Amino acid sequence: MTTRHRSPGVLRRTVTAAAAGALALAGAVALPAPPARAETTVKGDVIANLWEWNWTSVAAECTGVLGPAGYGAVQVAPPSESLKQPAFYWWDAYQPYSYDLDSRFGTEAQFAAMVGACHAAGVKVYTDAVVNHTAAQTGTGYHGTTLSNKYVTPEWSRGDYHDASDCPTSDLTVQDYGNLTQVQNCELLGLPDLRTGSDSVRAGIADFLNSQLALGVDGFRIDAAKHIPAADLAAIESKLTATTAGAAPYVFQEVYPGSTPQPADYYPTGDVLDFTYAGRLKSAFQGSVGDLANLPSSGILPAADSVSFVTNHDTERNGLHLSYKDGDAYRLANLFQLAYKWSTPTVYASWQWTQSDQAPPNSGGFVTATDCSASTWYCLDRDIGVIGMVAWHNATGSAAVSDWQTKSSSVIGFGRSGAGFFALNNGSSAQSQSFTTGMADGTYKNVVDGGASTVTVSGGSATITLPARSAVAFFDSSYTCTVGCGEPGGGGSSTVGATFESYASTTPGTDVYVVGSIAALGGWDPAKAVRLFAGGYPVWSATVAVPAGTAFAYKYLKKDAAGNVTWESNANRSAPAATSALTLRNSWNVADADATDVTFAETATTASGTSVYVVGSIASLGSWNPADAIPLSAQTYPTWRRLVIVPRNTAFAYKYLKKDAAGNVTWESGTNRAYTTGGSSGYSVSDTWK
Repeated sequence: MTTRHRSPGVLRRTVTAAAAGALALAGAVALPAPPARAETTVKGDVIANLWEWNWTSVAAECTGVLGPAGYGAVQVAPPSESLKQPAFYWWDAYQPYSYDLDSRFGTEAQFAAMVGACHAAGVKVYTDAVVNHTAAQTGTGYHGTTLSNKYVTPEWSRGDYHDASDCPTSDLTVQDYGNLTQVQNCELLGLPDLRTGSDSVRAGIADFLNSQLALGVDGFRIDAAKHIPAADLAAIESKLTATTAGAAPYVFQEVYPGSTPQPADYYPTGDVLDFTYAGRLKSAFQGSVGDLANLPSSGILPAADSVSFVTNHDTERNGLHLSYKDGDAYRLANLFQLAYKWSTPTVYASWQWTQSDQAPPNSGGFVTATDCSASTWYCLDRDIGVIGMVAWHNATGSAAVSDWQTKSSSVIGFGRSGAGFFALNNGSSAQSQSFTTGMADGTYKNVVDGGASTVTVSGGSATITLPARSAVAFFDSSYTCTVGCGEPGGGGSSTVGATFESYASTTPGTDVYVVGSIAALGGWDPAKAVRLFAGGYPVWSATVAVPAGTAFAYKYLKKDAAGNVTWESNANRSAPAATSALTLRNSWNVADADATDVTFAETATTASGTSVYVVGSIASLGSWNPADAIPLSAQTYPTWRRLVIVPRNTAFAYKYLKKDAAGNVTWESGTNRAYTTGGSSGYSVSDTWK
């Protein structure tokens, strides 16, 4: 049994309605299989895998790094509610408790705001879809769902899972990974295996994915795809709606190495992550990089059907592939991946670890903000060489590999049919070599060091000095560094994420923006103001990358459908210089000098899909309008809480209410509550639903 139970039918009706509404606005229709494929080596196809970053950090990275650098997409962690156990291990996220989009990485509103921020930066969003199974462990999830039976969740009951009639092993777990029936009908590590041959299960999974598509998600990495028959995946994908851009969602699949099934079985349902490609890179960079001349014939997957990577969260821990612990060899392998014309490339950026199960940086299990200037994180996506090679990769496009030269077991070079040239040195000392480049004569900037050094081509050849365990690459004499320019190659940040949260009630068709004194906030030009997202209406929010160590002024404004602009009437707000992520909470037309904060904490149990709000007698608490009530966070369920900006020295009345997924409102009983703020800050109230 669960304490927050919801039947599959309710979930499906709710999610389908939400998806249908969003798609109707976009003019989209349901699309059948096959799924979309990423075009190979074209501008903007590089995927940044920001593994287990929280949503506000992903939003800031899209705005400040990925978009300006030319990344095409970001892959993010599983967004659904998952197991929350005392050690907060990373693999909690791969044990779904419910399909609610409130997780250890943030709330559904923060997730939606992240998608919007990435889209505004020109970056697509792919989520990690854990749809083969649910959680093996009972307990409590990150949004308060409690499971006492692993086969009974808010979405599923025992009949929705494979049982002894499907799985031949005594304990229902996979015991022989060479047996296709066991691999696809038995439980992986005791994780309850969904009966994906059932149309009702297929519909439930599709509804879960469609709820993300309705929020703007562009595609999915299918976790544990080999444990789902390809025919079942095709049936699920046939039920998916279009993205909000009107395209078929892009699908790529995890088919872990083994005798059965084979990657080729899954080509009809999407691209496949190429574990062999990563393995070949490890062998070469720990042996002879000259072996990479034969990479296409080495058993890697076809370029048209695959996604390449150097490492992922599993293989960096089990030693199958390279990891950040391999230092320069790991970085060089990533530079090579971006230089070589093959499949869609990914760049993995995550946190550092000393023990394989270790939790990500967190507070009570909830993942904290990514700080790329700290040793806790390894932000390879920001590495100056990687940034340069993303630009190089985009510029060389589909040009074929040409002029391959193996100078030694440590030094290679190759061109891309005159569109660019790349050379690397995996040795422990600098090397100076002459290369045939295929490039027009001229002087070119080296993108690997952000243009700090140059290479001169004469007669199509160049003598290049390659630093130890580094590379040189060039493609255009007018190349300009975009992100992290002048910084060392370790991924340091010149920006920090500033999350703006503003309470502002609006009429339909009107949006809220933030504008300010710095370029990142439009330089006071309302036409360049940054739009906030209303996923947690009436609280509008967005994360913006702002210059580190720089104080700035800002203000909110509203724009209606006709483009009319309304500014706040209070004085400009100010933000301090910061070297790490900051959150700026405000209330429309409540000046900072006149404002204080009250944290409302309400203990209230709810059914899944129902949330708790606070509303009150003053404008910043919605003026008793339930539509403008402030949503509280369930991160400490059953206590719901939120910090709210209200006027100083003010008496007000307030009350709590609940809203379900259909929008039905239930007020708590009894008389109105009352509170009076003073002239300081940091007030709080603690209440229990009545």
